[in-house]
Parts: sequence; C-alpha cells; structure tokens
Amino acid sequence: MFTPKTISLIQATVPVLQQHGEAITTHFYQLMFREHPEVKAFFNEAHQASGTQARALAGAVLAYAAHIDRLDELAGALPRIIQKHAALGVLPEHYPIVGACLLRAIREVLGEAATDEIIAAWGEAYQALADLLIAAEEEVYAANAARTGGWRGTRDFRIARRQPESDLITSFYLEPVDGRPLLDFVPGQYLTLVLHIEGEEVRRNYSLSDAPGKPWYRISVKREDGGLVSSWLHGQAQPGTVLRVQAPCGEFRLDAAANDGQRPLVLATGGVGITPAMSMLEAAAPTGRPIRFIHAARHGGVHAFRARVDALARQHGNVEVLYVYDQPRPQDQPHATGLLTQELLARQLPADRDVDVYFLGPKPFMQAVYRSGLALGVARERLRYEFFGPLEDLAAA
Repeated sequence: MFTPKTISLIQATVPVLQQHGEAITTHFYQLMFREHPEVKAFFNEAHQASGTQARALAGAVLAYAAHIDRLDELAGALPRIIQKHAALGVLPEHYPIVGACLLRAIREVLGEAATDEIIAAWGEAYQALADLLIAAEEEVYAANAARTGGWRGTRDFRIARRQPESDLITSFYLEPVDGRPLLDFVPGQYLTLVLHIEGEEVRRNYSLSDAPGKPWYRISVKREDGGLVSSWLHGQAQPGTVLRVQAPCGEFRLDAAANDGQRPLVLATGGVGITPAMSMLEAAAPTGRPIRFIHAARHGGVHAFRARVDALARQHGNVEVLYVYDQPRPQDQPHATGLLTQELLARQLPADRDVDVYFLGPKPFMQAVYRSGLALGVARERLRYEFFGPLEDLAAA
C-alpha cells in the first residue's frame, strides 16, 4: 500500500508518538473544535473533559504507526470504528477537517522534528485510512437504507412512554413518527440521538435495552451528575417529545448462533451496563440456551430491571441469576455482598470453560471481569465487551 520510504518515515515516528502522542491528540482536539465547531457534536464532551478521548486516539495513532507495514493485524479494530462512525453519521466531508487538524497538531507539537517529509508521509497514511473508512461507512449506510424499515441519516421518533427502572435509570420507548416498520437490530447494538440542547447540536449513543421485533425501540438512560444529555432526557423529554435518531449500529452483538445457540452464555454487568444485556437476555431466554445473568450494583435502589430479570428466570429454567451489592441497604436481598470476585465468577462458569462471556459496566468492573475471565481459562475471543478508551487499559492492573 505504501512505499518503503513512507513506511520508514512513519515507523521512525513511533518513539516520538510514545512520548508525545497524547499531547498531539489533545492539541488536535483543541485546534479542531476551535476552528471547526461544526464537528463538536460528534464527540462526547465528558470523554473530552476526562481525557479518555485524547488517550484513545493517541493509542490508535500509535498502533497505526507501529503496524504501518502490516496493517492486516489491525483489521479486527476496524469494524468497531466503522460502526461507531456510521452510528454518529460521520460523512466524507468530515475527513479532510480531521486530517488537516491532525497534521497541524503533529507539526505544532513536535516543532522542527516534524519535517516536511514526515508530514507528507503522515498525510499519505491518513488519506489511505480515510479512503478505507469512507468506503466501508458508505456500505453500512446503504445497507441500512435498503433493509426493511431502514433509513439513512436521521429519522423522527416520538417518545411513546417513559418508565423508571431504578433511582437513576429511566427507559424511553421510541416509536417512529412516520408509522413505517422498524429496522431490525441485533441485541447489543445502540441508537444515536441527535439533539439540540442549549443552542448546540449533540449526538449520544444509547444501547437498545429491549428485544428486537417490538413495535418500538427502547433505550434506558442513567441520569449522570452534570450530564448534559442525560439530564435533558430525564428532565425535559416527555411522552410526545420528538427525537431525531440514527439507525441502529454497533459491533457488540449477541452471537445467537454460537455452537448452534447452545453454548452457555454469561451476561455480567455493572451499573448502567445492564442495558444491552437486557436486550440479549430478552432475546436469548426463550431459546433454552443456558444463561447466567450477573449484575453488580451499589444497592437495590440503583439496580435496574431486577423484577423483569427475576420474572424471566421464573419463566425460563435455563436462566439463573446472581446479584452482587457492595453497599446493600437493610431491606436489600442480594445473593452476595462486596464486589464480583474471581471466585464468584468461577461458580457461574461451566467446568470446561466453553462459554461466551459478555460484560459491560464501569471501567474497574470491566477490568476485573476481563482479568478474572482470562485467569479462569476462558478463551480471550470468548470474552466480549464494548470498551471506550485504549484497549490496553482494560487489562491494566
């Protein structure tokens, strides 16, 4: 794909990116948002404020440079990026903005070390990746538009009802204003809401929390302290409110065909991470597949969907549950107290470890489940998750 000279120049920047990568990406975002505020809506301000967005991008840029001569090794990361971009509605005209600002950030942070040759090499490398992503994202947009109930861009949905699920989480049932059928989705996928709040456009992803095949889409949103969108949804969005919605996307999907649908399934969640697991559970419970549903919460007041999960377990003998509370109230009745330990997880796994484990929740929870799963002998490819940030952080001690 690239000339030997381009490869050599990109590889030569690896040590510099290891040292200054986050400074470059932090400067890149500041520069881009200042000069192109129209793209701010595609980025989560909370991730910007915490620095996770800059760290994630720095890790991606470094990985691209380190593998510039063997890009096939990075192919596994592309579907998630493509789905994320398609969910947000990223378009070809956005790529020149990103490319120009990234090259400027490299030059301005590295100074004289960023020679014209290095900038040209990075420009070539960026354009090659941009062309690949643009083509792949167009395939997603076209496929979604062509399927029954599908659409391209945004579609208007009306909130049909809202349902509190815990002290912090509320579900919103969304029905299409045009009355046409809904595009089917795979449990684990998410919607993107395109909203105007306080005079600015914002875009946020929310997992679909109900089974496919219903006459609605359901999202279940945690009210975050200081969260712009979650506060607006909880405080302002009422039945009748119309929302603009992008089509379902996402690579964190339930593999219903695993071992003919009979390989044991473990759904392990913490906090609001329960939302995509609810979609998976609703779809998988009637199939007879052995399921262990594990949920960790502070206490019963913030434990969403407990009544529904218990009802599914009573209805389907293949579903067993484990609730772990680390700060239980006197009236709570968890199965265990404290954190989800390796020992507790081990009891939920089959002896041969032939199991699919899907997990989602706060970062420390995900790190613990990931490490425990590997230590207990679960194959790495059977540990399935959606994680924001540099993936090496997931395995960090």
